[in-house]
Amino acid sequence: MIKRIARTAGFAGLLAAIVLTLLQSLWVTPLIQHAETFEVAEPAATREHGHDTGTVAHDHDGADGHGHDGEAWAPEDGWQRLLSTGLSNLVVAVGFALMLAGLFTLRAPEKTWQGLLWGLAGFATFVLAPSSGLPPELPGTAAADLLLRQYWWIGTAASTAAGLALLAFGSNWLLRIPGVMILALPHLIGAPQPEAHESLAPEALEHQFILASLLTNAVFWAALGLTAAWFHGRGRQPQ
Repeated sequence: MIKRIARTAGFAGLLAAIVLTLLQSLWVTPLIQHAETFEVAEPAATREHGHDTGTVAHDHDGADGHGHDGEAWAPEDGWQRLLSTGLSNLVVAVGFALMLAGLFTLRAPEKTWQGLLWGLAGFATFVLAPSSGLPPELPGTAAADLLLRQYWWIGTAASTAAGLALLAFGSNWLLRIPGVMILALPHLIGAPQPEAHESLAPEALEHQFILASLLTNAVFWAALGLTAAWFHGRGRQPQ
């Protein structure tokens, strides 16, 4: 069983990571690079006019915890950025695939297409529900305290997973009603928000980035669910 879980997670994670990296390089990364031009240009324009404002460009590091230290290494555009993104995606994909393969040992999909349902559940849990309160952000976007956002994200993912499990596997309505309540709880509490919603990038670019991030992650989770179900089912077949 351990061998099957490892094999399923390794192959499914690898294939899903390749799909995600290709989609990101074609759609998401160009939008990030475009937004970075506004982040770099704004401080230069401020210095040129001799202003010291409290705009997003000056508050961004402290707001979201992503400081831009001039000595910190960052991958350059091109193969370095692609390789860094691909390796990060591989680690995340294998981790999620391990989770799916472990769940399959408790309730295995009978057909490969049912893996799509598991993948969509993962997308709803780890992407769609958290993004409803904390949408994907471009560089130069104001954000609330990083620790508060992390707490809300973890709580939302956990509540969504528990709620979906009760709705999908609850034997009666007495279990499904709490499932709906658990799903709604983090959204009733509300995600932490910055004092002012500001962004250096144009609003249209923000909307494109959110759409691109959601759709690429939806394809990633669909691919991960289907491939994990296929590899897991293949391991049950007699050799």
